[in-house]
Amino acid sequence: MIDPVTGEIIDEQQLAEQLLRQAKEQGVDLLGPDGLLNGLTKRVLESALEVELTEHLGHEKHQLSEGGNIRNGTRSKTVLTEVGPVQIDVPRDRDGSFEPKIVKKRQRRLTGVDEIVLSLTARGLTTGEVAAHFDDVYGAQVSKDTISRITDKVIEEMTDWANRPLDRVYPVVFIDALVVKVRDGQVRNKPFYIAVGVTVNGERDILGIWAGDGGEGAKFWLGVLTEIKNRGVEDVCIVVCDGLKGLPESINTAWPLATVQTCVIHLIRNTFRFASRHYWEEMGKDLRPVYTAPTEVAAAERFREFDAKWGAQYPAITKLWQNAWSEFVPFLDWDVEIRRVICSTNAIESLNARYRRAVRARGHFPNDAAALKCLYLVTRSLDPTGRGRARWATRWKPALNAFAIAFEGRIN
Repeated sequence: MIDPVTGEIIDEQQLAEQLLRQAKEQGVDLLGPDGLLNGLTKRVLESALEVELTEHLGHEKHQLSEGGNIRNGTRSKTVLTEVGPVQIDVPRDRDGSFEPKIVKKRQRRLTGVDEIVLSLTARGLTTGEVAAHFDDVYGAQVSKDTISRITDKVIEEMTDWANRPLDRVYPVVFIDALVVKVRDGQVRNKPFYIAVGVTVNGERDILGIWAGDGGEGAKFWLGVLTEIKNRGVEDVCIVVCDGLKGLPESINTAWPLATVQTCVIHLIRNTFRFASRHYWEEMGKDLRPVYTAPTEVAAAERFREFDAKWGAQYPAITKLWQNAWSEFVPFLDWDVEIRRVICSTNAIESLNARYRRAVRARGHFPNDAAALKCLYLVTRSLDPTGRGRARWATRWKPALNAFAIAFEGRIN
């Protein structure tokens, strides 16, 4: 920062420490209606409004006006900011042509407050809980209707996001369903379908979220995959999914050259369902050599060792892997770099965990639209651009080379 009067560089750290020291000596709190941050926010906003009015009038305060329009006092208004309610004096001009930009006419909250509301909603808080949060933390009264109007602003944005053009080719696409409780006459479990792609540049791209209609899952997925294709996805190398009957046929209808791979992550997750949480970490270490084995023979040997340790205590896990073995084995044929991409448990589970946390916090939703809005807000919170993009792997180039060799001519 540079002092506008002396031209000297201001040390921001020293300035902050000086303000805090003076506030402490004078018994002024940091937060609250009469707090330090509240007062600073008031001065900054009022100073900015004065600068705007000066630019609008074309002359400084107390100078003669050439056009006849002059300052005409101020009017008080309270705006909700990130530090709580702040009462400011908004300058006026005589002919009423001044249109402030930083705090517009009839504006009662700064845009940062809207982002706080959207962030809290993305974490699953209800409108009542968000209102209580503002009351407890900022001492501000924000109605449930106001909070609903703020979150409703993203509906148009969500529509644009859901219909945006997609990349021409994705090396990998993961498809999964999330169960959400929706009150449709009565509260019932309803599937919400999620598709996540890994781009050629190694980024995670959440392709969309769809509310199920209660029909057959594989048939609904065909409609979803067709929509994704119509949005520009001409080819997908590998589609990772669960073992839903009829799903491979739906995938190959959309992309005939796509390879369907049973999701190893689902298999691992289902394994833990049969075991006590106390053993999850140890069991995960013992299971890792199975799905990282170089060949099917080596994987079978590692699983026998796993079964010898855990089979007697958890026989359902042994049966689970035996039933899924034929669907699991093709995974072992892939290059180790491709395996790392399609078995990135951290990348997938972290995303699913964010969705599930928000859904569990709400309990249930009044309708599909409310559930979709919540899930989209979670997606939006993952990436400031609202597209839900993030880096998939730190070492992407080796994986890209492996895909280019395994699917020659399709990755470009």
